[in-house]
Amino acid sequence: MKKLTLIRHAKSSWDDPSLNDFDRPLNKRGERDLPAMAKRVRDFGLVPDYLLTSGAVRALTTARAVADALQLEPGQVKVEPELYACSSRELLQQLQRQSDRWRHLMVVGHNPGLENLACYLTDERLAKFPTAAVLHLHLHITRWTDLAESCGSVELFDYPKLHR
Repeated sequence: MKKLTLIRHAKSSWDDPSLNDFDRPLNKRGERDLPAMAKRVRDFGLVPDYLLTSGAVRALTTARAVADALQLEPGQVKVEPELYACSSRELLQQLQRQSDRWRHLMVVGHNPGLENLACYLTDERLAKFPTAAVLHLHLHITRWTDLAESCGSVELFDYPKLHR
């Protein structure tokens, strides 16, 4: 059985119109929500074997905070440029290429790709997949190449507004 944790980056800022989308940092709410979200990921015991993250500033900031909270080694974290603005299909293909030695993968990325992938893997429609959301899935597969429609079940879905 494999496990997959999908994390949407914390809330980002639109304050500087001169920045391109890739370079947008977190806004004040994102900066406020991120430490608590990273702590909850740790408290839930969601320690992956390997973490893949988009290279966009907001995703990378989120991934670093989570990796720090989980005390991951640098070799357990990989920036995947293809995760920025990828579709659920591209994300699925990226995951299918992962080594089977990883029992638990974590992905920090963006919507709509994460939300659509979650719906595909679980056959469940999420009401929303807000910023700083954490979705943990148990997958009924033994190899990443077997990742397919309806192969997973939701074990945990958490996001900041649940705690306000």
